[in-house]
Amino acid sequence: MSTTNPSVTIQNLESAFAGESMAHIKYRYFAKLARAAGAEEIALTFEATADQEIMHAFGHLDLLYPKTEMTPQRALEIAIEGETYEYTEMYPKFRHLAIEEGNHAAVAEYDEQIAESKVHAENFKRTLEIAAKRFAALAKVEEQTQHKQKNCLRKTRKASTKNPT
Repeated sequence: MSTTNPSVTIQNLESAFAGESMAHIKYRYFAKLARAAGAEEIALTFEATADQEIMHAFGHLDLLYPKTEMTPQRALEIAIEGETYEYTEMYPKFRHLAIEEGNHAAVAEYDEQIAESKVHAENFKRTLEIAAKRFAALAKVEEQTQHKQKNCLRKTRKASTKNPT
């Protein structure tokens, strides 16, 4: 959620969301490693906990992005903003620091993420543009339908006043 001066509670919810999201992915990864090592029960424990972590993250999202304030268009705008931030600011900064440290594997990873985040942002933008065109077309159809209904109603009223029963 991006506001100019988010409250401490909003900042805490964002941090909690990030933590729960990371725990979810980390536990899925640990489950994969445990399963590969033949530790099926441990893998299942990690997976069950990961399922709980994602529900916690969704709870935080419900507070950060209340359903009453969200539309598909707004969700796309937020996604575009996030992906654009990733490829224009976040990953380039991380990449620069990795170069300074000589961590070539991290540089390669960041380069990949920059490219993928740009593609994600472009996909979301394209989806938003298509949706906007569809909504505009639907609005026009609705307007035409309302016009036809009003004309029909007007004709019916006119006919009923000419021919009272």
